[in-house]
This record gives sequence, C-alpha cells and structure tokens, in this order.
Amino acid sequence: MTLEARAVHHGYENESVFEGVSLSVPPGEVVAIIGPSGVGKSTLLRLLALFDAPDRGSIEYDGSDVWRLSEQSRLEFRRRIGMVFQDASLFDASVRRNAEYGLRVRQSWTDRLRRELSSIVGRTNGTGDAIDALDTVGLRERADQDASSLSGGEAQRVAFARALAYEPDYLLLDEPTSDLDPRNTAVIEDAVREARDRGIGVVIATHDMHQAERIADRTAVLLGNEILEVGATETVFEDPADERTRKFIDGELIY
Repeated sequence: MTLEARAVHHGYENESVFEGVSLSVPPGEVVAIIGPSGVGKSTLLRLLALFDAPDRGSIEYDGSDVWRLSEQSRLEFRRRIGMVFQDASLFDASVRRNAEYGLRVRQSWTDRLRRELSSIVGRTNGTGDAIDALDTVGLRERADQDASSLSGGEAQRVAFARALAYEPDYLLLDEPTSDLDPRNTAVIEDAVREARDRGIGVVIATHDMHQAERIADRTAVLLGNEILEVGATETVFEDPADERTRKFIDGELIY
C-alpha cells in the first residue's frame, strides 16, 4: 500500500512549483521533507493527501493512479490518509469530541457498521480508537475537558490524535511542531514513532533539520523545483550525494 508521487509537475498561475518530483513512501516508515520556506513542502503534502491534482504526473496509491479513478474510489483512498496542519483548528467542544471528529466524517457505511458491532461486544460507544489516540499523545485524562482550555501545544496534540484515531494508512504532517515548546514537540515526535511502529507511513514536512535527524528513516531534500535526493536520513545529512544538499544543510545555500 505504497503512497507515491511519480514525475509530478505542478504550479500556480504560470509559476512552476514542481518539475518532475517523485517520492515513494512505504508503510511503516517516516519520511521527512526538508527545504527552505516557500519551496513547496506544503504543496507536496496537499498533492499526496489528494486535496489537489497534479498538472502532470501521477499520485499513486497501491499502484493505482488515484486521479484517474472515479470520485467515489478516490474518496475511499482519501479516507485512508490523515493530515495534521501547523494550526490545530479545534472545534468548540470537548477534547474527546474533537478526537472523534475524523471517525464521524470519514467512515464509510461499512466502517460505521463494523464499529457499531464492536461497541455491542464491548467497546464503549465506539470511541475506543479516539481514546486510544488521546492516550498516545498523553491526553486521555483530559478527554472530557473543553478543548478551548488547552494550551497551543496540547491543542496540536489533540489534532494529531484526531488524525490518528481513524487508524489511517498514512499520516501527513505539515510543520506540526513549528510553534511548540520542547515538551510538546517531544510528545508528538514520540507519537510519530509509535505510529510508524504500528505500520503507518508518515510524511513530515519540516524546516527543523534536527527533527528530521531525530525521527525520519529517510529524508527528501526539496530545493528549487525538484527533489535533489532521497535517502537514509543519516546518509543525507552526513554524506549527501548532491553538493547542493550539503550546502543547504550547512547554511551556505539560501533560496
């Protein structure tokens, strides 16, 4: 069930963002996308999340070119992808209700029936996944608290739990810790590792190269209109194949 961008070209108003970008993300792996602000990291995540269609090339899921499928089939693939943005954007409701939101709006009828049957044989109100997700980010005990009372870091942890609760195949994270203190950052990074260990593929766009070194199995370097290289994170940072990668990491190359 590999998620892949293949030879993607994309732009806005006659301005090219990507020219032939390719990136493959297998399940159970964390891939970091690094690059300067404005280079298109968020745009690439939106393409992988099926929010936007590429101008050319393909976004493939399990070998299928998703944008060549019917809208209903594409929706089924979209349900298998969770995304966390830089801004948590929680609802005026309890922490639990926020964590359950993805379950309510993204389930197919089959999923809903399965969860109802699960609740009959022992799961409380079919919300076990949401509570488990809150536990992953250390907020189980605050499930019934109003989300408006949370700090910014705690709110972002709820947003992560909301995306995780549905048990997606992939999690796409857009600068999820850019405004967080070290404690909340560490909690989310631990949650990323746990998601990976559960077989979920994770793509994280980050300007924090130390974060990429800490949690990513592989790192993709996005500069200009292209991905310069993708490789094992340690190799990319210690022995990059492209000299431009080395200069960017060392702060010598500014875009």
